Amino acid sequence: MSHTKDTDQAEQAAEADRALKQKHRAMWASGDYPALAGELVSELGAVLVEACGIRARQRVLDVAAGAGNAAIPAAMLGARVVASDLTPELFEAGRRQAAGRGVSVEWVEADAEALPFDAGAFDAVISCVGVMFAPHHQDAADELVRVCAPGGTIGLLNWTPESFVGQMFTAMKPFAPPPPPGAQPPPLWGNEEHVRSLLGNRVTDVHARRRQLAVRSFPGPEDFVRYFKSHYGPTIAVYKNLAGEADKVKALDQALTDLAEAFGDAHGDTPFQMEWEYLLLTAKKAR
Repeated sequence: MSHTKDTDQAEQAAEADRALKQKHRAMWASGDYPALAGELVSELGAVLVEACGIRARQRVLDVAAGAGNAAIPAAMLGARVVASDLTPELFEAGRRQAAGRGVSVEWVEADAEALPFDAGAFDAVISCVGVMFAPHHQDAADELVRVCAPGGTIGLLNWTPESFVGQMFTAMKPFAPPPPPGAQPPPLWGNEEHVRSLLGNRVTDVHARRRQLAVRSFPGPEDFVRYFKSHYGPTIAVYKNLAGEADKVKALDQALTDLAEAFGDAHGDTPFQMEWEYLLLTAKKAR
């Protein structure tokens, strides 16, 4: 009886996980994340690739790659790059961008918490504001380490909890459905101690630094809110959760507008701009 009960519970947990991943896939397929990445954070992929010292002929895996914001810069250096993501709907934009730059990238649908690659298959395993959205942080970190070759590089670039994006998730939380059991907040991946604890003694030579991304794409706070409501999957999902609740929609509009204004800066004729902080962390897998 106990064995049957354990089997049933395991099957229920697996089914719940599949449903959660399907929900995540649909969320990121909504809006237009490739356009957002290209317009707002395009420079971050190259920053991560440079920090990892990617070079020609290396085997590189970009986890939760989206449309290849880091994969394509790596391929441009001559690396052999695989871009994996739970949401293959993002790949077509990536393929167009790669072709436009004359490089080849292999695109593979994959769950960051269960990567379909052999242990030690890659010289470098990277993720640019991607793996942070996998709900089970330890599972994802274990996979990053597993598929990296001994002595290889693991490179991560993630929004910090204190950053504008981190605070945006805090602002949206009261309006969102409760997270599933065991899921952890994405911005924790921007906390150095959290990431160190996830990777543990399986890595050496950890280097972490906080940097700022200047965002100058929006004339004002209200423009940011309109853009994210139409382009960014997590924001779209929260507003979808509020369908038919006009007062809550208005309250979330105001919360996001106030947040953008608090993080923004404009003096005289200077356009409105924001500074978005991120954590850039690199490590070597222990031999």
